[in-house]
Amino acid sequence: MKILKLFIPVLLVFFTSCSQKSNSQKGLKTAQKPNIIFLSIDDLRTDLGSYGNKEIKTPNIDALSATSMVMLNTHSQSAVCASSRASAMLGYRPDSTRVWHLGDKFREINPDAVTMPQYFNKAGYYTVNIGKIFHNYMPDSISWDEPDLKPFPYNTKEYAKRDAETYYYTEDALEDQRVKRAALLEQRKGRAVYGDGWNRGPALESADLPDSLYFDAMQTKLALKTIDRIKGKKEPFFLGLGFYRPHLPFVAPKKYWDLYPAGSVSPAANPKLPKNVPVMSANANYELRAYTNPTKIGRPEDASLPEKYADSLKRGYYASVSYIDACVGKLVEGLKERGLYQNTVIVLWGDHGWKLGDHNGWGKMTNFYIDTHVPLIIKGVNQKEGKRIEALSELVDIFPTLCDLTGVDKADYFQGTSLVPVFDNPDLEWKDAVFTQFRRRKRISKDGYEYMGYSMQTKQYHYIEWYTWDNDKKEKGDFAANELYDHYKDANESVNIAGNDEAAAVVKSLSVQLSKGWKGALPKNRL
Repeated sequence: MKILKLFIPVLLVFFTSCSQKSNSQKGLKTAQKPNIIFLSIDDLRTDLGSYGNKEIKTPNIDALSATSMVMLNTHSQSAVCASSRASAMLGYRPDSTRVWHLGDKFREINPDAVTMPQYFNKAGYYTVNIGKIFHNYMPDSISWDEPDLKPFPYNTKEYAKRDAETYYYTEDALEDQRVKRAALLEQRKGRAVYGDGWNRGPALESADLPDSLYFDAMQTKLALKTIDRIKGKKEPFFLGLGFYRPHLPFVAPKKYWDLYPAGSVSPAANPKLPKNVPVMSANANYELRAYTNPTKIGRPEDASLPEKYADSLKRGYYASVSYIDACVGKLVEGLKERGLYQNTVIVLWGDHGWKLGDHNGWGKMTNFYIDTHVPLIIKGVNQKEGKRIEALSELVDIFPTLCDLTGVDKADYFQGTSLVPVFDNPDLEWKDAVFTQFRRRKRISKDGYEYMGYSMQTKQYHYIEWYTWDNDKKEKGDFAANELYDHYKDANESVNIAGNDEAAAVVKSLSVQLSKGWKGALPKNRL
């Protein structure tokens, strides 16, 4: 792809001036810049109290939301970790990062790329990383003054190859993990395996243990200790804190499971694949299948999970979210105790959604709305009043927004749009579409072919076009299929109406709009 060559010289010209400044930026050029807490939560869908879920218990995130900008219609650029995070952290979209799936390593593909922490470091910030900000095993050490900090004992050689997503705490779960690892290593016969083979075990675990023994709680404690160590520096800090839950396995202390008794959470609103859906649309549920389950995990085209186990999985996800909510509460409380809360910008975001039986799926990795829709909560400096903002937004918007909130000049290669104008005026005319894409790998696709799906969400419609994909040449091929969902009539995407005669004019119009891409959807009132 030639597009990367266009970026490299631009990256060397690092900052560009911004002629228009909003009320949110006044005084930041001359005053001490605010600190930044960049809080990434893995696999977090919009199941939060502040997003309207009345069953889940998230009092701390809800409290943060009450005095923050809550973006209600934010979408990930790709519903898979590596691609989504690379796009958010570089400021441009998957076809420009060329990170389309899990194995794509952004630094190998883009050796001269300037990541968000690098950018803010050049603007005078001291940068520290704890937890998952980029993809697993890609901490990108050159991005940080202090990269990849871990709590003891997980910072020792014994744990160097371990995957932080799969720490267990009960003897039964640990034994299951050991057995699975031994079988995997025997099968691979000395070849390298992901996470040194430890990334297998039960999908669920509940242990009657204190939060303090769990990895994300330990990360939170380390974050506060680190803040104590760096808060006196002359530079403001940029702290990237990446929580691993609620990623599988759903491992959380028993007290959070107790919040959700059996049968207390609602099943998926749409437990079936959409009617008329093309073959490449669905993922294979292979992520859940990799863990120990009491029942066979089929594809979304197959029979549903037994109701009891589906209920356990959803409760496990909710318990994991509530556990992370407690970690967020401890972090916010710690900032307030240290007198740092008011002068700290906090960004809380999920990298993509996650199906909890929606479309008979368990996992992410589709272009369905449930996988691309994510929470985005941003608290500015000295912010006292929160706003719930309906404007369409994208994770690629975070980078320029943070620049405007901190008085840092924006680069002209950013492919997102600062959200500061809609912070000041939520009713402002804004983007009329946002964009996502997903590469369906041949070994996962039900028909064994490779595809790239380009997705566009407007206020009313969700339109997707699928093309064949040559992953050796990294090229889009022929048109394969399309999908259209009218969210005014079918919010849960139960019927693909792209092939209906009455939808032909809408499909034609949306196809033209999709072909214009994100540049064609830029708001007139952007900074």
